[in-house]
Amino acid sequence: MESRDSVLQAIGRTPLVRLRRLGRDLPCPLYGKVEFFNPGGSIKDRIGLAMIERAEKEGRLTPGISTIVEATAGNTGVGLAVAAALKGYRCVFVLPDKMSREKIDLLHAYGAATVIVRTDVPPGSPESYTGTARRLAAEIPGAWHADQFGNMTNPGAHELTTGPEIWEQTGGLVTCFVAGVGTGGTISGVGRFLKGKNSSVRVVGADPEGSILSGDTARPYKVEGIGEDYIPATFDSGIVDDWVRVSDAESFRAARRAAREEGLLVGGSSGTSLAAALRYGANLTAGDLIVAILPDTGRNYLSKFYSDAWMRENGFPLDPGEPAT
Repeated sequence: MESRDSVLQAIGRTPLVRLRRLGRDLPCPLYGKVEFFNPGGSIKDRIGLAMIERAEKEGRLTPGISTIVEATAGNTGVGLAVAAALKGYRCVFVLPDKMSREKIDLLHAYGAATVIVRTDVPPGSPESYTGTARRLAAEIPGAWHADQFGNMTNPGAHELTTGPEIWEQTGGLVTCFVAGVGTGGTISGVGRFLKGKNSSVRVVGADPEGSILSGDTARPYKVEGIGEDYIPATFDSGIVDDWVRVSDAESFRAARRAAREEGLLVGGSSGTSLAAALRYGANLTAGDLIVAILPDTGRNYLSKFYSDAWMRENGFPLDPGEPAT
């Protein structure tokens, strides 16, 4: 009988998929690491489980007693909630108000409580989503603050799992790795592993316009889960060789193309990675191989950029070749 003892054993070992249609004009192959195959639907399942297991080993979590508190764009909350459901922890998650209704409903489906706060506050403000999470963790008896922006288990999980998977799946042929940066855990951990195997691997940060990580001036943007208005402790900027700055319109267009040309219903941050990979890859050679991280599923955004009406209301032009919906 072939089975897994629990859903937690289904985290990781996600597929690497050749993107032939999206990458048809590139001089080299383009692959997507499709992270929505994780049970919670995103790459954040990896760090959710890893951070909880580390806290348990350190004696900071007690099943049936402890409450997990976290500031999240949604996916880390889901990753934590998946593991918490199996292990018997209560969860309270703080989200900025720009996050999709689907993400909030998903957290509730796993039994988590949510607190929604304003997006348009300074990063150091006690009213920000990170500041609110810190306050709640101090106020709630028996609470543990997962702190994905400061918990070094975050990049460590990717150095131990995501990076080795990409190296193995490409047979060591990967020469360019592209990822969006939020906490910086994925790009730091994967980049560190790949460069340890081959120092010539290029690590490319895909950053939304309005994020300071690539040197832009901080301002609001619509893409969820990546970009920041401060530098997280979990981000090792020295790992990144090059940056590609991507507009909201480019991100959403690339994500919609992935659904209609590759059959991959991906999120907006995946669109950011794909748009950056396509632009950066145009200058590579036939001997290169690009891997782009596709962090989550597009099911979280059906009411947003997959909706033609939402795109028009927010001033994003549709591709002329797209069928009307």
